[in-house]
Amino acid sequence: MTSCIWYISKYLAPRTENSEGGRGYLLMRELAKLGHKCIIITSDSNNLVEVPALKKSVVTQKIDGLEIIWLRTLKYAVAKSARRILSWFDFELKLARLNKSTLPRPDAIVISSLSLLTIINGLILRRKYGCRIIFEIRDIWPLTITEEGGYKKTNPLVALLAYVEKLGYTHSDAIVGTMPNLKEHVKNITGKERPVFCIPMGVDENMLTTKTPIPANYKKDYIPSGKFIIVHAGTIGITNALDTFLDCAKTFGSRPEIHFLVVGDGDLRQHYQEKYAEFSNISFAPKVKKSQVQAVLEECDLLYFSVHPSNVWSYGQSLNKVIDYMMSGKPIVASYTGYPSMINEAECGSYVPAGNIDALRSEIEKYFSMLPIQRETVGKRGRTWLVKNRMYKELARQYYDILVPSQFRPEKS
Repeated sequence: MTSCIWYISKYLAPRTENSEGGRGYLLMRELAKLGHKCIIITSDSNNLVEVPALKKSVVTQKIDGLEIIWLRTLKYAVAKSARRILSWFDFELKLARLNKSTLPRPDAIVISSLSLLTIINGLILRRKYGCRIIFEIRDIWPLTITEEGGYKKTNPLVALLAYVEKLGYTHSDAIVGTMPNLKEHVKNITGKERPVFCIPMGVDENMLTTKTPIPANYKKDYIPSGKFIIVHAGTIGITNALDTFLDCAKTFGSRPEIHFLVVGDGDLRQHYQEKYAEFSNISFAPKVKKSQVQAVLEECDLLYFSVHPSNVWSYGQSLNKVIDYMMSGKPIVASYTGYPSMINEAECGSYVPAGNIDALRSEIEKYFSMLPIQRETVGKRGRTWLVKNRMYKELARQYYDILVPSQFRPEKS
């Protein structure tokens, strides 16, 4: 039996020359492999990934068994800006006006945040087609911007998003989150139990075999040899909470055998480079292609990620960074206070309280004192666990059971 699934999200990471694609793309690709008709509707205003340059207002692309409909929308350069919000409304207007008469009738439509506003279009489409609507939450808004973005709950934008969020939670046929404890948040918002499921970030089969090496001069110039290296690889911005990592590095100033490496780019990179310039045990390396991340991590001994203390994490995390880290087979230490998942389940690393420099230092000392074979044993558990529990092929099957439960499935054709 085959079904038709529409996946609508303003932000989608497609397959490109430098990327296998993001979660939504890979899930739909796996569903297409199972014989389902999958339509993706997205926009070209995404400054975090490669998207095609659109010469027309609507461009259709067929790739990997998927039909991707690109809507040309208002661009923006700064995430925290009025232009980004205007871009949301522009997408909703273009989506509403899109000629859908040539598209196959959907059995289920996934509305994937951000933007939350798209759920309004989704509910209208459900009424038109009589299909199921699944509200997918990849970031919990407006909670994220009130907890970490400095916005007050009385802000008109926050109030609007809170209304839309509750509307979506209340009227969707199912809610899917990438975070494992979203059900608690949905109950807090709606005051009742709702059908909430977790389909987290996963692993594409190509990740198991594909690894692009880094240039020899990159390793020579940026990765110290003969040292115990702790690395943060990824964006260098306010939400990445790197002050704890770098302030901890300062306390190891008299220990040249332990080195702190920051790989990536972002708004705070220059600030941090200037602030910590005097410390020889801290260095910064340029951003690498997604396909080269594993090659960088392979050169390091301990992998680090961090978050700010925030109620957002009470509902768990499923971050691409953690997937990349676990795939490397290296141990992980996370400055993270919240609902634990993945790292603790795989027993491939440890958590320390977010913002606690002393606890982080103690944990780094623990891994430094281990024999290399002991660290290798810990790290390999992460990769093994991912292969067993997070392959997109299996996640897509789980998703289909949510999208189109057996009682709603069409007859065999």
